[in-house]
Amino acid sequence: MNANLLASLVAIFAAGLVTIACRATPFLLFGSGRIPPFLDYLQRAMPPIVMTVLVFNSYKALFPQGPSWDFAVAPMAALSLVVPGAMAALLQFWKRNALLSIVGATALHMIMTRLG
Repeated sequence: MNANLLASLVAIFAAGLVTIACRATPFLLFGSGRIPPFLDYLQRAMPPIVMTVLVFNSYKALFPQGPSWDFAVAPMAALSLVVPGAMAALLQFWKRNALLSIVGATALHMIMTRLG
């Protein structure tokens, strides 16, 4: 058997074992149905935390040198970041639907990027 083929098969087998282990672990640990309070807290707290990190990460392109009033990107490019972000926030507060907020803001961002 070719060494590259054997290495590929071993890698695929290892990835499969890791995938099965990751999927089985919650059932093995929490099979009784009781979720520890810490994990319940994380389940409620993580989505806003992740969204905050994503927002700051997407807006860092505006100020690559740090906070200042000198935009590093063209005004239309800056607007194509800020306006869809505001739209996502407004849609989320209005409809309370994450999918609608994400899809609506993404569509607006794509339109503004193509037009600008």
